[in-house]
Amino acid sequence: MAALPLLVAAAPSVTADEFRTASLSALRVDWRAAVDQLRSEINAHPAVAGDFVFVPRRTVSRFDPRSIPALVQLNAVSSQFFAGITRSTVPVLLPFDAAAYIEAQHGGGSSSPALARYQADFSPAEMFDAGPAGYSASFSLEPGAGDGMPSRVFARPVEVQITGSALIYDLADPAGGKGEPVKALAAQYPDLRKFIREGYVRYAFTRFGAAYVVSIQCLDSVAKARRLACKEAYPVAERFLRALHVAGGQRMRPLMDTASMLVDRPAERSPDFTYRPSGDIIPNTGYHRQSGRPDVLAYSQIRFPLEKAPAFVHSQANGRRYKEASRGYPWRDNFCESRSFEVWQCAGGYGHQGEDIRPAECPPNSEDRCNLRQQAVVAVRDATVIRGRRDQSATLQVNGRTEHIRFRYMHMNPQAMNADGLLNGRIVVEGERIGVVSNYLDHPAGTSLHLHFDVQVFTRDGWIWVNPYVTLVSAYERLIRGRGRETGPEIAGSPQPVAHALPDHATKPDAREGGEEN
Repeated sequence: MAALPLLVAAAPSVTADEFRTASLSALRVDWRAAVDQLRSEINAHPAVAGDFVFVPRRTVSRFDPRSIPALVQLNAVSSQFFAGITRSTVPVLLPFDAAAYIEAQHGGGSSSPALARYQADFSPAEMFDAGPAGYSASFSLEPGAGDGMPSRVFARPVEVQITGSALIYDLADPAGGKGEPVKALAAQYPDLRKFIREGYVRYAFTRFGAAYVVSIQCLDSVAKARRLACKEAYPVAERFLRALHVAGGQRMRPLMDTASMLVDRPAERSPDFTYRPSGDIIPNTGYHRQSGRPDVLAYSQIRFPLEKAPAFVHSQANGRRYKEASRGYPWRDNFCESRSFEVWQCAGGYGHQGEDIRPAECPPNSEDRCNLRQQAVVAVRDATVIRGRRDQSATLQVNGRTEHIRFRYMHMNPQAMNADGLLNGRIVVEGERIGVVSNYLDHPAGTSLHLHFDVQVFTRDGWIWVNPYVTLVSAYERLIRGRGRETGPEIAGSPQPVAHALPDHATKPDAREGGEEN
């Protein structure tokens, strides 16, 4: 596979002792176009056309939801199944035919008809989150469901995700915006692009001025019962796209562009916290022995994900080989270490999707029964949880007026997360304990005791991995109330060993469920 272009964050140049925030563009949503589409969908069901009012009320502010009464009426129906749908500032497109549902109610049907009848055979939403930036939802299609669908080898339900957003992260992305048209859907989606990126087949399009992406995790390989091939995912995604209808949302005051700015850091210096520069991974540990990539952006102002200091960002994959790589200061970036996962920010397009964080070792002869397994993991922001019961990871999504971002935690025990109710839709608050440091990777003791933490931001290509190293440095500085010092090998103490060449990883995403990793 040819090396992929790097994803370079668009930010002004800064000195080594400065960090910047990310910049975002706010899209201007055309709600009149959304109402026009809703009118055409409602008019296809004459029995219910009279139930909706499409004449705006001129006596109220144009930002008042009552100025679009048809949407208010639609939200009243949809909110029964998609709680909080009115929080979305972009028109919510879902595989839900509200007009057909209402028509069935008029016909004296069941008071609670099977929802799948009005969702093109897709299951009820497994996750739905709406907020000032837009919305995200996930549905699934059972094997054999859906008239006219080709037979599948993959034996489990296929999960389809959709996000619509009015906020786009400004990343200079040479690989972005590409893809191939889908002729069969060109009339419905004139600018639709299909492409495979970071382990998902994605369908990106613009509607009503907002950006939408439909995606399915898949392997571009031979279909197997436990491995969904991308060619099996295409017809499922395209069935989903054909079934999309305007399901709700609410016009609010437009979002504003957010410019990049310098991060406010503690003035007082920490006496001991040091860190190596972003992109300075252990030599020869990148994909095809390539280096990391510097990134001075703090993508969000977060609370540090471990409850207490000290904590150390270091390689866990190479910790056995390099004693200094797994404990103590200085920290060292391990984003883009060699892995079999697609990460388009990394040289060659593959690498570690985030940062490994290890709590401090227990002091010798500790009398307080120190236990690394009892180190608390906390929510980095007020957020909505995205996690199914079988997922090995937990994702926190922030959906606000100035950011649309996800934080993923890995290696906590899934059974413990289930018992704690860390599941789809739960709201957590910044600093809330959500688990403990563990070593789960497919099974207990599957990896070293550490937390894997990563960050995704929404772009026109969907959710993209970005380097969380500087985000964590700035969060740790706030935790310890001291500014760290960037250091190099000549200051760190002992000379750095030269790594032995690592075996090349496979050039396809890992087959483990959910794309889990060290």
